[in-house]
Amino acid sequence: MNLMIEALSRAFCDLFQFRILWIVLWPVVIAALIWFTLGVVFWEVFSDWIASGLTVAGIKTWLEGIEPEWIANSIQAIAHFILFIPLVFITALVITALFAMPMLIRIVSERDYPQLERKNGGSIGGNLLNALFAICVFIAIWALTMPLWLVGIGVIIPFIAAAYLNQRLFSYDALAEHASYEEMRELFSANQSSLWGLGLLTGLAQFIPILNLFAPVLSGLTFVHFGLGRLNDLRRKP
Repeated sequence: MNLMIEALSRAFCDLFQFRILWIVLWPVVIAALIWFTLGVVFWEVFSDWIASGLTVAGIKTWLEGIEPEWIANSIQAIAHFILFIPLVFITALVITALFAMPMLIRIVSERDYPQLERKNGGSIGGNLLNALFAICVFIAIWALTMPLWLVGIGVIIPFIAAAYLNQRLFSYDALAEHASYEEMRELFSANQSSLWGLGLLTGLAQFIPILNLFAPVLSGLTFVHFGLGRLNDLRRKP
């Protein structure tokens, strides 16, 4: 637990460096632009999906009976916005994992672990496959657990899904440059519960206003600090 808290606290301190703040900004901006563009182009499609969801939930009939009509339209617009926010954050997480992580790794490794040899156990192909697999499982978690929302247990699903996505996306990337393939397997096996714990802690940041803007890079930094720290400890063992 102490190692997890140490990695998270060091990552939080790194957020206030100028070169880190730039990395914080652009994944969120790009993700927001992507979904804003898609939202404008496919507005009717998204509206139909949301209307279908409201119908299944039994809310659509209630909305049709609301007067004046602008109130019902406002509620539907809010539903669009509520859907838009998690899509932006998930996309920003993926952009950070695929494109920003090399910069974060370089900053942390050059400052804290300059002696750590790079063995390149991961690859770009492995990175892409890992991200694709993580997204597919994340979507499956949401799709398969939708009935749980009807019995109240569904409130824990966002946290489980966020924990899974974070630990799957960032644990691989954090070690891909420095660890060998064998070292990566050993570290993943030995620290599985800690990686899930970090996934949950960083996932919680996505639900805290203002802090959620920093969540993608905070998650990446946390896993870099934890991964490189554990790799350094592993190589020091006789």
